[in-house]
Amino acid sequence: MAQSQEINMDDYLAMVRRRLKVILVPLVVAPLTGFLISYAFPPKYTSEAMILVEGQKLPSSFVAPVITADFTERIATLQQQILSASRLRPAIQTLGVLKPGDDEGKLLENIRANVQVTPIVTSIEAASSAPGVRKRTLGPGDEPIPGFNMDYSDSDPLRAQKICGALTSLMLDENLRSRAEIVKGTTDFFQRQVDDAKRALDEQDAKLAAFKKQYLGQLPGDADSNLRMLASLNSQLDATTQTLSRAQQDKSYAESMLAQQVAALKASQLATNPQTLEQQLSVLQAQLIQLQSRYTDDHPDVIKTKADIAKVQARLDEVNKQVSSVTETGSTAPTGEETPEIKQLRLQIHQYKEVIEQSTSDQKRLQAQINVYQARTAMSPAIEEQYRELTRDYDTLQNTYRDLLAKKGSAEVAKGMEEEQQGEQMIILSPAGLAKDPSFPVRPILAAGGAAAGLGLGVLLAMWLEFSDRCIRTEKDVAIAMDLPMLISVPWIGPDEVESSNGSNGNKRRFWGRPPGAKDREKVEV
Repeated sequence: MAQSQEINMDDYLAMVRRRLKVILVPLVVAPLTGFLISYAFPPKYTSEAMILVEGQKLPSSFVAPVITADFTERIATLQQQILSASRLRPAIQTLGVLKPGDDEGKLLENIRANVQVTPIVTSIEAASSAPGVRKRTLGPGDEPIPGFNMDYSDSDPLRAQKICGALTSLMLDENLRSRAEIVKGTTDFFQRQVDDAKRALDEQDAKLAAFKKQYLGQLPGDADSNLRMLASLNSQLDATTQTLSRAQQDKSYAESMLAQQVAALKASQLATNPQTLEQQLSVLQAQLIQLQSRYTDDHPDVIKTKADIAKVQARLDEVNKQVSSVTETGSTAPTGEETPEIKQLRLQIHQYKEVIEQSTSDQKRLQAQINVYQARTAMSPAIEEQYRELTRDYDTLQNTYRDLLAKKGSAEVAKGMEEEQQGEQMIILSPAGLAKDPSFPVRPILAAGGAAAGLGLGVLLAMWLEFSDRCIRTEKDVAIAMDLPMLISVPWIGPDEVESSNGSNGNKRRFWGRPPGAKDREKVEV
């Protein structure tokens, strides 16, 4: 075929007609070869068991499951555990599947190579997200059943059945053992964590108690009471100061009144003295003589002076009479005795002094207390910060302790469920069966595969032959190969001659026929 040529459907059909034998020969030979080759492989029989996984009896809302690992990962882990030599060797010895002359190590390797554990996916979402996992079609009304298939292939169907059953039993036993170990380990772990958390909580509680004892009355909860107490003490101090000031004023007033009363008493005592009265009488008489020398007896000053002389004379006579009566009786008149008003004033002054002393003492006491509460208020931010750190750590430890205690309780419940077989269980839904037909080789599949391979090989070979052929068969090939216009083409001349009329003039043109299938074989001339 010429290069750089556009190929249409007719060209492809022409290629098929030309290379039909090249395509058909591999298509026929390859399936037969695959079918015959299948007899060269030793047959293998596969025994299959299906295991159902039942969830725990109690809802997960009441008891959280301890084992939360992915189901596929758990199955893979169990598979690795049961395929270990320590698990497989006793099972093989118990089954007695070793034939005379067989190597035990080789059999173990053969079991590891031919066993397959496939989880069953029952939901469409899980099936689409889990490549390589076997999908199970649910029928109407079917419930999703988690589980897996255990497959084992061997040349002996009976041995395959025995080993598959033994592996299934090992899987169930290993699942029980591993779950028990996990639950016990989880319970022990949470017990240790709870003990550590309780010890740390007790230490933090002791620190918090010591801090409260050291800063009693200065804690953040006491700030409002301290402020209220400070305001109350300030009010009491103001009231005490006012009481002190009022007592001092009253004392000063009483002292002034006492001084006046004492002065009046002294003056009255002086007014009753005979010598004093005689002196006053002499002075008044001298004044009267002077006034009479200048004024008449009707003048007011003269009249007033005479009246004063008469009063003093009368007072003098009265005093002299009292003195003479006292002299006759032999008694002594009390002199300098204080009046009741003076005594009352002295008592009041004494009371005021006591009030002043008590108010002064109260003022000092209140001021000292105010200083204490002011110091507490000033230190409150720093103490509050320390207290907040202690309480924050204490609350964190307490929450951690509670969470661990709850998890420990859940783990203990889960442990009890495992001991009473109330947790997740694996049940053999379909035991290992005895295979009647070999699972490998499957001759129809090998024949179909050979047919597909032969068809592909034939097509590739035909395409290679076609594209490596440089023959010129059509006018397009000439134009592409020569890059020149074509003047005339000579058709294939065969043994038959075909005549046809040329229009209405009856002239005849002679064409030479060509054999069927030679449409594209034309000789061209340029």
